[in-house]
Amino acid sequence: MNWLRIKKNLEKIWPPIFIFLVVIIFFWKFIFKGLLPIPADTIVGMYHPWRDFLAEQYSRGVPFKNFLITDPIRQQYPWRQLVIDLFRKRELPLWNPYNFAGTPLLANFQSAPFYIFNILFFIFNFTTTWGILIFLQPLLAGIFMYFYLRKLKVSPLAGLVGSLVFAFCGFFIAWMEWGTILHSGLWLPLILLSIEKLTSYELQVKKYIWSGVFVFSLCQSFFAGHLQTFFYVFLFSLIYLIWKFTRTQDKKSLIYIFAICCLLFAIFTLIQWKSTLQLIKLSARETDHADWRQPGWFIPWKHLVQFFAPDFFGNPTTLNYWGEWNYGEFVGYVGVIPLLFALYVVFFLKTKYLMLYVFLGILFLSFALPTPWAKLPYIFKIPLISTSQPTRLLFLVDFCLAVLAAFGAQQIVARKQKLKPLFIFILIYGVLWLVVLKWQLVVSQRNLILPTAMLVGGTILLGSLNFQKIPPKLVFWGLLLLTIFDLFRFGWKFLPFTKKEWLFPSTEVINFLKKDQRIFRIMATDRRIFPPNFSTVYKIQDVAGYDPLYLLRYGELIAASERGKPDISSPFGFNRIITPQNYNSRIVDLLNVKYILSLADLNSPKLDLVFKEGETRVYYNKYFFPRAFFVYNYQFAENKQKAIELLMDEKIDLRKKVILEEILPAEEIKLTNEDVINSAVVENYSENQVIIDARTAKKGFLILTDSYYPGWRVFVDSKETKIFRANYNFRAIIVPPGEHKVVFEYKRTF
Repeated sequence: MNWLRIKKNLEKIWPPIFIFLVVIIFFWKFIFKGLLPIPADTIVGMYHPWRDFLAEQYSRGVPFKNFLITDPIRQQYPWRQLVIDLFRKRELPLWNPYNFAGTPLLANFQSAPFYIFNILFFIFNFTTTWGILIFLQPLLAGIFMYFYLRKLKVSPLAGLVGSLVFAFCGFFIAWMEWGTILHSGLWLPLILLSIEKLTSYELQVKKYIWSGVFVFSLCQSFFAGHLQTFFYVFLFSLIYLIWKFTRTQDKKSLIYIFAICCLLFAIFTLIQWKSTLQLIKLSARETDHADWRQPGWFIPWKHLVQFFAPDFFGNPTTLNYWGEWNYGEFVGYVGVIPLLFALYVVFFLKTKYLMLYVFLGILFLSFALPTPWAKLPYIFKIPLISTSQPTRLLFLVDFCLAVLAAFGAQQIVARKQKLKPLFIFILIYGVLWLVVLKWQLVVSQRNLILPTAMLVGGTILLGSLNFQKIPPKLVFWGLLLLTIFDLFRFGWKFLPFTKKEWLFPSTEVINFLKKDQRIFRIMATDRRIFPPNFSTVYKIQDVAGYDPLYLLRYGELIAASERGKPDISSPFGFNRIITPQNYNSRIVDLLNVKYILSLADLNSPKLDLVFKEGETRVYYNKYFFPRAFFVYNYQFAENKQKAIELLMDEKIDLRKKVILEEILPAEEIKLTNEDVINSAVVENYSENQVIIDARTAKKGFLILTDSYYPGWRVFVDSKETKIFRANYNFRAIIVPPGEHKVVFEYKRTF
């Protein structure tokens, strides 16, 4: 009896253990060699001053594997590190002062401050935990998918197919090292499993348990840090729930349970979504984003071939990609054999679940392609949807294919295979070979060999099922191992694993900047120097920044500065990535830019060369404004266009006059252009608080050149006072004569 129980338990746990072992093999460079799954090689291989730092060892620069995936080091890693640093200081991660002259941190969503696995950062060191975070993505996706498929009565062996396909599909490989997109998506099968449980169990206690699983999974998908992927998860779950609702008897109870669950979700996530909605409203998201009519916004029809041969158009890692726009946006590869399994299902099975997944897979793919109906959200400018690229619907397409592949594999094991889908596949690959040979597409020829070999191997194994002496399970294991090899080769080719010492090392230029303990900002005249957000890691403040949710006012200010005229019309000439380079603009001086970095000699009366490392030059800006200063006069601007015109007017001395967008009562302040004895010393500057020792002989305006944002409050000698929007984007308060302690604090608005 005990042996039977042990055997039964082993049958339950061996597939998840197998998934775990497979994931370990995929991440063997991280587990056994200590290499990190993050493109740190691009830091030292593409950008200065890190290239200069390693110039003696690598005269031509450090070789980097994949130039396409720099976002993890330019966004996700710096933001998450800042979040964890603030939590360690027992502060909420509300504000990021290191980019864009200050920008919301918690509200930008991708910082993922409340994601459950952030706990790991308090157990292990940050770099190791980052690797664990990436490692968990295919592991959890595979395990959740396995248990969901088992609930759908899929056999353990076939469940492994669907699980591994989902965990290492094209979408997962393309976005693996971001650390947010896949964490948002991996909860989908667990959400669907909880829906299945809630619509089938009768015991109330289990309904409570699975209600908790549903709410927890939905919350974690939301908190994981990628709003678009969460929207797809929520949309798919909603469709699935409605479909299940039409097939359940106890509809009243189901409505009650899910209404309570959704209410709990809204309450638990309030801290995030309310802040994010406020930022979206004030951001440039709706005015400065990529044009949906540009090539590559939708998946080009010809790129459907990447389902059969992922590198048909080449690969960015081998520098031979010749397809449209971005390789990572178009690859939905699930492996040759799993795609064949999925096709079996489409042809020969008509169960309720499979019909649903075939329909949803085709539906979501049609909205990722340039079909007439896929263009409707962009034509009618539906909020949020119209600014999101639909190619990432490949996440849901790959999920559907993984489920279909599992059901197809089950039929293979049961010897219910048919030959028609195999003939279709042979025909497709035959046509592809005719095309590449006729047009002499050398890259495509080379990259078509391995997928064709996978098809040949799969055909041989499937054909062996006709021999009764060959066990079907043995054939299955052969097909599974071929699939793992296929997906691993594809994944290892695309993803870099890099040395820890390449991840944001210190250089002489960085040490020079950090030695200056005063408050200042930097600017680079070349995008190859200090890419946006890199400065966050070193706690150096930069006027550049990279975030889809940058503040509209700041974008308009920089657009006018770069154009050299009061033109704030969109498009601004940059999309998400703001890298000001017009160092002669007085807005740059106003922004407290003390040091300007360049790869070329700069000849300007305002600049002095003060440091050099390799090709990187550091110039001191003699005209920079202090971060906090007093003025005693103001100019009223009736709207923001007038405000930018006055700000760009060289006749107005910004050291003596501030531009305000509201009229003050005559008795509020006595205006003067005369010099007044004053001082404004920043005593403490941290992420969520700025303390200034302010002294003035007369009532005046204290200006702080940090971005104006509703979450900030100010206290003069512990008494709250009003913050005015000053000089288009900054903050100003009225300070009475005397010596005062001025405290700016970022307060929660939820």
